[in-house]
Amino acid sequence: MAASGGDDLEAARSLRRAMLGGDYVDAQAADPNPVMGEFQDYVTSMAWGVWARGGALSTRDRSLLVLAMTAALGRMEEFALHARAKDRTGVTDAELDELLFQIAAYCGAPAGNAATRALQAVRAEQGGGH
Repeated sequence: MAASGGDDLEAARSLRRAMLGGDYVDAQAADPNPVMGEFQDYVTSMAWGVWARGGALSTRDRSLLVLAMTAALGRMEEFALHARAKDRTGVTDAELDELLFQIAAYCGAPAGNAATRALQAVRAEQGGGH
């Protein structure tokens, strides 16, 4: 389990940075509007606090779940963000390929097709196929 109190947000911030990369996190935090900073802390605490819990799910498991859920919800920007992080989360290319079939079977062909296109775009920007 994560530490209690103010340490929870710091643990979530650290994990978010480790999974998504410092450039992405810094860009999200760069907005000078104080409400946006507060919003980023909220999202980090809520979403990444779950990742920081520890427990029975590994980082790899959590990553696969987030990929499937974002695809199911049609949130391809988030799907691509998490697909880019696969090397830091322990998800393999073969697992991502297989996940596409799960998405299509359980979320429908449109979600599977959109996830496939998003994954192809991520792979192209990262330098190729698998």
